[in-house]
Formats: sequence, C-alpha cells, structure tokens
Amino acid sequence: MAASPSTARAINDRLALRLLQQEGPLTAGQLKELTGLSRPTVADLVERLTAAGLIEVAGEARAQRRGPNAKLYGIVAGRAHLAALDVRTEGVALVVSDLVGGVLAEASLPIADGTGTGPAVEQAVALVERTAKEAGADRLHTVGIGAPGLIDPATGELRDSTSLPEWHRRLVAVLQERLPEARVSAENETNLAALAEQRDGAARDRDTFVLLWLGHGTGAAVILDGVLRRGASGGTGEIGFLPVPGTPGLPSATDCAGGFHSLAGAAAVARLAGEYGVAPEPGAEPEAAGAVRAAVAAPRRAVHARFLDTLADRVAVGVAAVVALLDPGCVVLGGEIGQAGGEALAARVHDRLTVLSPLPVDVRPSTLGGGAVLRGALLTARDRAQDELFGAPGR
Repeated sequence: MAASPSTARAINDRLALRLLQQEGPLTAGQLKELTGLSRPTVADLVERLTAAGLIEVAGEARAQRRGPNAKLYGIVAGRAHLAALDVRTEGVALVVSDLVGGVLAEASLPIADGTGTGPAVEQAVALVERTAKEAGADRLHTVGIGAPGLIDPATGELRDSTSLPEWHRRLVAVLQERLPEARVSAENETNLAALAEQRDGAARDRDTFVLLWLGHGTGAAVILDGVLRRGASGGTGEIGFLPVPGTPGLPSATDCAGGFHSLAGAAAVARLAGEYGVAPEPGAEPEAAGAVRAAVAAPRRAVHARFLDTLADRVAVGVAAVVALLDPGCVVLGGEIGQAGGEALAARVHDRLTVLSPLPVDVRPSTLGGGAVLRGALLTARDRAQDELFGAPGR
C-alpha cells in the first residue's frame, strides 16, 4: 500500500532530520544526495522544517564551481536545553547543553559523607537550577542522570540498595518535582559509559562489545547487535557478584564480597598495590587508580611490572567468564582503574585471555576515561529530546 502524502512527508522529514543529527549541517544538494529524494521534494522539506522552527541556515558551503555558495542547514540548537548528571557516591558532575549537544555550562559539587538525604538532594538540585540559569536555559527539556546501581526496567527508577546513598534515589524524584516540564530519567552509569564508547570512543567500530567498569565498584555493560541489553530485572552486567577463584568466600544476594568485586574493585586494587609497595601518583584521583597510573608510568621497575601482571590476572578471570558466555569479540576496560591502566593493562589482560579462552577477543582501554558517564548521559538526553521534538513535522 502506497504511503499517503502526509505520511510520505513525515518519513522524508524524519530522514532529513536524522541525517542532520548524524552529519551536522548539510546543503540542500547534500540532503538530496544522501536521501535519494528529488530536488523539489528536498526544497519542500527544507521549507517545511524551517517554518516549523526545527532547522535554520547555519552558514554557507564553499562553492565547488562558479556561482553563489550553497546554504548550510542545521538543527536549531536553541530549540531546547538539556542537562546531564553523573551522580557518584562522593558528589555530582553536571553539564547543560543545547539541542545538538553543544555544552553551555559545566559544574560539579562534592557531597561529603554523612550529609543527610534531604540536604544532599537539595544541594544537587540547586546545582542543576543554578547551572541552567548560568547557561541561559529558561527551562530544561530533558535531564539524563547516570548513577551506580540497578535501574528497574518497569519504572525507570533506581532500585533500593544498602550500599548506595539514599539521596541518589530521591534525587530523581525531586528533580522531576522541581522541573515539572522536564523529562527526567536515570540510567546505570556503566550502561551510559558503554553507549558513549560506542558512539564516540573505543568501540565506534563495534556493534557488539562489553564494557568492563573498574572503579570504586565493578560492573559491565553489554551491547549486542548495537543494542544495550539490560536484562529482565535491569541487572545485566552485575559482574561484581560473579563467583570467581581467588577470593576467601562466595558473594551473597546482599553483598558482593567474595565475588569479582573482591578481586578488581578499587579497595582490592589499593590493597594489592600496598602489598607490592606501589605508591599512587600524587593527585586527586582515587588511590587505586593512582597506583595503577604510577605503575604504568614506570613499567621497567620490577615491582610495578609484577603488580600490573597480578592485576591483569585478576581482571582476566572476570573477562574470561564474560567472553565464554557472550562471545562479544571486544571488551573495553573503563572506569578509573581501566583508564589508568591504558594499553599496558589491556595488553596484559588480552595475553591472559588467549590462554584462558578459545574465543578471540580484542581488549581495549577506554578512550573517554572519566567523562564517559557524563558523555553517555548527554547523548541519551539529546537523543530523547530530538526524538520527541522531531516527531512533530508532517503529522
């Protein structure tokens, strides 16, 4: 059945907007070439999208031959404002952007241990309101939040966890109350980091891979055939609870001690560094990551090499289990420790996997580092806002 004229226009508009999302500003000629539409059809959709306030002239393209330069059309960046938050145990980082992801303001706020739930939430919400105002955003269209812990796939809310501050869960609800016109949503931090690595980082050439998060906690995000997999309860990737050899016991339903977390979490890595006498590099980063970075900086020191070898042994145990189950072909080492280990740690883990697993796997360090969660939250907020706003043309 042939599409009606209005349906055809909506499909064409959507296609053009998607191309402008992916490619940035384009000329009418480039839109014609990329869409395969006729010149009159492209001219009509450009006029329609401009009248709807969704695209605008963003400049001129240098002419390839004699004649006037062609106009470049791009998405109207100021049509909506977005916020992205990276919520950690020790504080919050925030960016406010326009509709195409251009950062307008950034801020961060430490929240001390022992801060009550109410005061912690108020400090975080006030930071969002203040930063949005500084960015010139009268209202926020979409707010994306990355946080540790499980996200309930049915409600989109952070689930109760005894190991995480209560203010994390309250923050989502209070932000929605204080910003009633905004679309506020939360996602697991490791999942967001994986989405960012897929779009802009180490996994840009892969549609199937696993991001292994090595930081204060341990976790994994699974991308299969280009799609983030969350699992029936939102718990895909809770690798910290994975029973592994080399720990004094087994994990329980309420405590990951005895699981992979006991081998590769920040506290375990810091203890391992202490056993080898590896002192962390001076600076503000966590002790475990600082120790790994110090070892990588001076790898010829025998004690540093032995420390990195032992750490790679531990990490490879968890990665081998993931590879045996999912055969992802690629594993990205993220989090503070994965970032600090860089190519040196990734290469060591890869070498061990060639012995532990018959399945080929490429092990790569994160290229986005500590900003991956915030980048993923911003990308997700941008996609959601654009999907909603771009549904309007042609309806």
